[in-house]
Amino acid sequence: MSNIYLRQATVDDLPKIIDIIDGAKKTLKDRGVDQWQAGYPDQEILKRDIQEDISYVLILDGEVVGSAALQQGYDKNYQDMTSGEWSSNSDVTYSIIHRIAVEPGHQGQHLSSALIQQLLTISHYLGYQDVRIDTHPDNLVMQHVITSNGFVEKGTITMDEDHGIRKAYQILLK
Repeated sequence: MSNIYLRQATVDDLPKIIDIIDGAKKTLKDRGVDQWQAGYPDQEILKRDIQEDISYVLILDGEVVGSAALQQGYDKNYQDMTSGEWSSNSDVTYSIIHRIAVEPGHQGQHLSSALIQQLLTISHYLGYQDVRIDTHPDNLVMQHVITSNGFVEKGTITMDEDHGIRKAYQILLK
């Protein structure tokens, strides 16, 4: 039985988080997915996530194996949908899961699902019932992970960072 939990990232975690993100970029490239291939997310963004206390790391048997950011409040990229619409029961504020990645050596162990589930718990604890996430239209693996964790595809959004179209998902917690 493995010991797995989530904790807030510290600046000491930054080198490991960068390694995990770099590994995820390579995996995406190898799968032919044009996501995270133009520099984003870079070290400055990941460092800012830690400074803003929105960066989390997934610990498996004492080792950092995954990371994600949990943005709180709102995201201007999520305000105007390119197509579709958010649930009519949406909250004014919500949490958003960003920059989710698992170390390549640990892929296939359902750790992305564990990471999402833990972030849903934290979202609820912080008072958010409306949780959102997005991914590249070609990232079929992440789309499966997202929908298998209860998120519903709501439409598409356009990201300011690269003007890329992303599939947008939402889950309303009770």
